[in-house]
Amino acid sequence: MTHTANKNRYSRDIYNRSGNSGLLLPQVSLGLWHNFGHVDDFETGRETVLTAFDHGIIHFDLANNYGPPPGSAEENFGKILKNDLHPYRDELIISTKAGYRMWDGPYGEWGSRKYLLASLDQSLHRMGLEYVDIFYSHRFDPDTPLEETMTALADAVRQGKALYVGISNYDPDSTRRAAGILEALGTPCVIHQARYSMLDRWVEKGLLDTLDENGIGCIAFSPLAQGLLTNKYLKEIPENSRAANPYGFLQRSAITPGLVKTLNKLNALAARRGQSLAQMALAWVLKDPRITSVLIGARNKEQLLDSFKCIGNTDFSIEELNIIDDLLAEY
Repeated sequence: MTHTANKNRYSRDIYNRSGNSGLLLPQVSLGLWHNFGHVDDFETGRETVLTAFDHGIIHFDLANNYGPPPGSAEENFGKILKNDLHPYRDELIISTKAGYRMWDGPYGEWGSRKYLLASLDQSLHRMGLEYVDIFYSHRFDPDTPLEETMTALADAVRQGKALYVGISNYDPDSTRRAAGILEALGTPCVIHQARYSMLDRWVEKGLLDTLDENGIGCIAFSPLAQGLLTNKYLKEIPENSRAANPYGFLQRSAITPGLVKTLNKLNALAARRGQSLAQMALAWVLKDPRITSVLIGARNKEQLLDSFKCIGNTDFSIEELNIIDDLLAEY
């Protein structure tokens, strides 16, 4: 049965422009990297997606290999689109990517024209779509000419299979080069997806300045550092947490005593701000005007709604920023 969307889903102005483009994204977007594969509960994922849309979160971020197994997140999202959200397709921003290993052989990963365009066709088939709104090169390929990779992205737009193109996990120099190529092809790069959180600040070493100079937006993935910047790990590792999940990237060994001590101090600061640790961590990323959106990977609708509360409280005093920097330096 088709979902009846909340009539008040656009009552709050929660959208940011991506660089110099016409693309608007919600400050909080829903990523389907985790929790939406065939190993996960479909109804929980469906409820999370519909709750997001009902709160004005119109951007759903995928990649060809999201699952597990690879491709299953797109398949599950395609079911939700078909059964619940198809009347709202023109309100949605749906993104996918190709770059990491998806199938065996020399054309199952990286940045060749053959892989990118074949992968996009497969993604469209899994989701039951004629086009995606954003198609990304998921990672820089050191062995394929950048012109080939960028031309494939531009051709995806010319073929009507994508509306916008972006890149992900590119360093400042390759970002600058990619942007120049795409500009010359008449298909500008509108967004860069980069890992960014309090615990991982590599984008501050040139990438954010490069994006700003080239009129490119930035969407941050892993802004909660795979769940570390939440209240889950303040005491121990819960059995239902990402660190306890054998399919995840976050391992138990990452939860060190020093990290737990720092997290508890950050949590205390968040409480003084009237926020949860997760809300403060998201707000800390969003405080930078160069950040278009943060991607959250909510396990359920309750986590999603908790994270959504960061909107409207993204201002930090100089004192608060200094405290955060000092705590992270200790860690």
